[in-house]
Amino acid sequence: MDVFVRFGVALAVGLMIGLERGWSGQQGEEHANVGGLRTFGLMSLLGALWSLLATALDHSALLGFGFLALAGLLTTAHVLQVREDHDLGVTTTVASLVTFALGALAMSGELVVASAVAVITTVLLGLKPTLHGLVERIERREIHAAFKLLLISVVMLPALPNRGFGPGEALNPYAIWWLVVLIATISFAGYLAVKLAGPRVGVALTSLFGGLASSTAVTLSFSRLGRANPGMARILAAGIVFSSAIMFPRVLVEVSLVGRPLVSELATTLAVMMVICILPGLLLLRSGGSGGEEGELKLRNPFELGTALKFGALIASIMLLASTLHDEFGDRGIYILAAISGLTDVDAITLSLSRMAGDELELTVARNGILLAVMVNTLTKGTLAMILGGVRVGVRVLSALLVAIAGGAAALYYL
Repeated sequence: MDVFVRFGVALAVGLMIGLERGWSGQQGEEHANVGGLRTFGLMSLLGALWSLLATALDHSALLGFGFLALAGLLTTAHVLQVREDHDLGVTTTVASLVTFALGALAMSGELVVASAVAVITTVLLGLKPTLHGLVERIERREIHAAFKLLLISVVMLPALPNRGFGPGEALNPYAIWWLVVLIATISFAGYLAVKLAGPRVGVALTSLFGGLASSTAVTLSFSRLGRANPGMARILAAGIVFSSAIMFPRVLVEVSLVGRPLVSELATTLAVMMVICILPGLLLLRSGGSGGEEGELKLRNPFELGTALKFGALIASIMLLASTLHDEFGDRGIYILAAISGLTDVDAITLSLSRMAGDELELTVARNGILLAVMVNTLTKGTLAMILGGVRVGVRVLSALLVAIAGGAAALYYL
């Protein structure tokens, strides 16, 4: 019975991939004569049978010979097809080989792995238009910038000394560069999301993704759009509030990756501030219309090497200043630095204080410093919306953000 169950999983795997390939053929995305349900179902069963035969004869090399024989057959068929229609695509050929391997994997008893890989394979095959659209939206300079930074990170990070330098040994090259890569990766996720969705999409979607990259950039962009398009003031104000709400879980993620003990200290306050931002944002979005002409949101590529180096220098400066001010003025020096840092950026101070928490700083001081920077940054964005977006945008944004700050302060004091 166990063998029949494995055959059943192998057949299901082949049928799932075959369904997607057959549908793609009917939609004209692949060759019309591409294999469908029956072909892929049979290939998966072939893999299962060949695996069973290799096990029964105690000759594992048979499975490899079977795979090579199928690869030769598919290659010959592909060459003949190319001569006929000059299409060099090999996606279906590779999918066929994967299907054979998944059938063999299911017969070996790895049913969960075979099923999971089959689902991933089917999703990748079905995402062809989306993935191709993403590639078309990414510019060559962005790809080169990402490759350069990734190369430098992979090569440099293991080679950097993992110990403190400078006054109070506050500067750790390895830790600083690791923080740079961390924040650039988080920001790049939001940057890519905006690229994937396109520059002219629903304001809510753009603000959520843009907030992951830079809520300040969203505030600046949408505020200017709001002044130029008074009829869109409500929905653009909602976008700014939404992007500000994303900043709070973003800070919590950064803290969890660097200073885990701080998570429980910050979670409640940041959650309250996020919810308070989301509620007025939803009300503004509901009353603001469709926002079909929302304009463009321009974000800088966070994987540019120059941007990364500047951020690294900022983190190093804050670490050094935090250590110096704490030695000279105690906790008050940390709070002064947090307030000043919050005027422009919360990531650098968040990562710096998170790393210092528990060792150089008490958890309470690090928590209060991060929350102070978050609240100052939130107030700054509300002020920018008022100055750049005018009364229509600014009053709505500033009111929502002031309530969020008050709610966060109350949560910090009472909860």
